Amino acid sequence: MKNEKGERPSWAPPVLRGERMEAGLRTLELDVRRRLDGLLQGNHLGLVPGPGSEPGEARPYQPGDDVRRMDWAVTARTTSPHIRETVADRELETWLVADVSASLDFGTALCEKRDLVVCATAAVAHLTGGGGNRIGALVSNGAGNITRIPARGGLPHARGLVRKIAETPRAEEGVRGDLAAALEKLRRPPRRRGLAVVISDFLGDTEWQRPLRALGGHHDLIAIEVLDPRDIDLPDVGTVVLADPETGKQREVHASALLRKEFGAAAHAHRQEVAAALRRAGAAHLVLRTDSDWIADMVRFVVARKRRWSGGVA
Repeated sequence: MKNEKGERPSWAPPVLRGERMEAGLRTLELDVRRRLDGLLQGNHLGLVPGPGSEPGEARPYQPGDDVRRMDWAVTARTTSPHIRETVADRELETWLVADVSASLDFGTALCEKRDLVVCATAAVAHLTGGGGNRIGALVSNGAGNITRIPARGGLPHARGLVRKIAETPRAEEGVRGDLAAALEKLRRPPRRRGLAVVISDFLGDTEWQRPLRALGGHHDLIAIEVLDPRDIDLPDVGTVVLADPETGKQREVHASALLRKEFGAAAHAHRQEVAAALRRAGAAHLVLRTDSDWIADMVRFVVARKRRWSGGVA
């Protein structure tokens, strides 16, 4: 996708491969700082790190508030529903589960979905950095091949973490992704309460639901779903070759109106299933697309989250 002059939009993710990796990572860091620094004013309350876990003040219940935070003592005393605010911990530990399996090595718009995984990682690292906070990651490119990056603080560590994910080798053809295994690895052994961020396209089966619900019961949870337009609909281009990178299977089909309609309906049903599973796990849900301004989408998500936790209307 380019503008009328054939140029990439200014908001397009940088190229993060080959000889352009180094320059791309520097550009990414600058873009993240320039456009997200305004969200770092004040404490953690309502930002990406979530509400924290230390008890704070009680306030009247607002539609959309988490009923698990209901303060029944104040509710009984005032005869009107109240929830208990929470204050962010002084030190936040954030863990990322970054899915870079074969289905993420795909993109038909401005970048591959894999690039958005790196971009989202850089944004989360920036938004949760400083103040003694730590960030670590589990990086999975399929078939149980999981790399663990210990949680540490500091800008050099955050930069190294982003680079490590960007440089993770691509999965070989026919290697299936295993998001459930990565989530289980994060869940056990148990860690102190913090923030867990899962970045994936959530394609395929939904065996990840059970470990994700377990994580949501112990941590503040954010799910970042990465999509490409072709994950949702087929173009009207006649005969196309469909390939599954995680099995290596290919099939040539004619993209008739009926096939495009059935494909779109199946894709929509799967997206609905994923969204419902994320809600059940208590995860905040952010969708990033390869044909959309990913930083603008993240800003809207963070601002809405801030308004919700401060008692406003998102």
